[in-house]
Amino acid sequence: MTVLQAGLDGLELNLQLLAVGISALAERVPRRRIVINMLVPVVKFVVYGSAVYLIARPLLDLSATQVLAFSGVLGAALGFGLKDLFAGIVGGLVVIMEKPYRVGDKVEIDGSYGEVTGIGLRSTTVTTPDDTDVHVPNAALFTENVINENAGAPEMMVVVEVAVARSADIGPATDIVEEALVTSKYVAVDEEHPVSVVVEDRGYHRVLKGRAYVADLRDEFAFSSDVTERTLAAFEEAGIESPELPERAVSGPSVE
Repeated sequence: MTVLQAGLDGLELNLQLLAVGISALAERVPRRRIVINMLVPVVKFVVYGSAVYLIARPLLDLSATQVLAFSGVLGAALGFGLKDLFAGIVGGLVVIMEKPYRVGDKVEIDGSYGEVTGIGLRSTTVTTPDDTDVHVPNAALFTENVINENAGAPEMMVVVEVAVARSADIGPATDIVEEALVTSKYVAVDEEHPVSVVVEDRGYHRVLKGRAYVADLRDEFAFSSDVTERTLAAFEEAGIESPELPERAVSGPSVE
C-alpha cells in the first residue's frame, strides 16, 4: 500500500507540474488560452485512465467464476457507496467530449457563477468573483442548467447598467454611454463584437443598458467599473439627472 500511495503521490505531483506548464504556455498565447488550458483535464483523464487499466489488468487473468464474483461486488459498491463518484466521472467524460464549458470559461452552474479553473475526475472548480473556489460535481451537468457566457472564446459580452431620471434627455445620455463603451481600454469592437445601448423604462426612472464585449473575459468587472465611473462623471458634467426615489420610498410606509 505504501508503494502504491507513493506512486499515486508522484503521479499527482507530475500532473500538477504539467498543469502549471500548460497554463504558462496558455498565457503566452492569449487568443488560444482557453483551448490550451483544456488540455489539462484531457491529460488527467488519459493518465488516470491508463493507471486504472494497469492496476486492473491482472483481473483479466481471473477465471470466469472469479470475474463474475468480482463484478457482483463492484456492482454493489457502485450502487451503494460509489454511485455519486461514478456519476461524477461519467459527467467529467461528457464535459471532455461535448465541451459544454472549458477551463477558462465564465459559467454559472447550480447557482455558482465564476471562471472554470479546473475540471477533475469528480468535480469542476468554479472560482467566483470573490476568489472563492466552488467544487461543483460533474454529475450536476445532468440535472442543472449550465450557462456559458463565452463558449470557449476569449471575448465575452458585458452589460453595464446606468439609471437616469425620467426627465433626463435620453439622446445625449445614450451617446455618453456608447462613448464610454467604445473608448474603454478593455473593449473589443468589430463586426463580430458590436456595441449597443438599450433603454428600458422602469416606472419612475429609465435604465440605459450598454452592451459590449471585453477583449479578455477576465476583465469583465474592470470593464464594468471603468464604463460606469466615466459615464457617471460625464452625466454630471452634462447635467443629466440621476433618478430620485419616490417620496413614499424615501419617507417609508405610513403607520396608522
